[in-house]
Amino acid sequence: MTTTPRLLVVGATSAIAHEVARRYAARNARLFLAGRDAAGIAANAADLTARGAESVVTAAFDALDTASHEAMLDKAFVAFDGFDAVLVAYGVLPDQARCERSVSETLAAFDTNGRSVVALLTVLGNRFEAQGRGAIVVISSPAADRGRASNYVYGAAKASVSVFASGLRNRLQAKGVRVVTVSPGFVDTPMTADFPKGPLWATPQAVAKDIERAIDSGFGVIYTPWFWRWIMQIIRLIPERLFVRLRL
Repeated sequence: MTTTPRLLVVGATSAIAHEVARRYAARNARLFLAGRDAAGIAANAADLTARGAESVVTAAFDALDTASHEAMLDKAFVAFDGFDAVLVAYGVLPDQARCERSVSETLAAFDTNGRSVVALLTVLGNRFEAQGRGAIVVISSPAADRGRASNYVYGAAKASVSVFASGLRNRLQAKGVRVVTVSPGFVDTPMTADFPKGPLWATPQAVAKDIERAIDSGFGVIYTPWFWRWIMQIIRLIPERLFVRLRL
């Protein structure tokens, strides 16, 4: 990255995204925050300015309004004359049971966690390819690695993002653009507030540190914390007949 990093954060009110932005604010970065919650974005911008960001610009972003993605990126790229990196960090954790009973709930989860992200990555890929450098970093999930009864709607949507990012990485590597997929395990955030916590859970601050490294120099798929790579490696190796009996 340049001496003064320029980072675009999409989904900037998520706990993980804001912790990443805080780390860059401490590096005197220029930050462009996009998100749906206007009040939350404004509060985060004030916090990041106080923490040392050189400048913070904000924009409204409705992920489901895919036709508006280009306009948001127009504003962002004009404001900072391009970016060193973008972090795509939004998503929702759907109620699996409700999705099982409702096609509309299932498709809504896919639209937010899968379809809209693929749409955004499409236009980001073109922008960074034209720029000829930089990093596109997108948050997926270990849930994308194998379908589980407890969260397969969420996992399937994230799997579409992971595969799309893999292809985009293959396409853009020769153009000087890195595409990095980040797969955080269990993270203690407002989205998971109702979940019982255990030793495998990480803080947003710890995950943000790994994401900062991924943005600066990462390649391929990054699991965070690191042990999730080996957990998922084992889970992927379990034969399907045994896997469905175990209901992991």
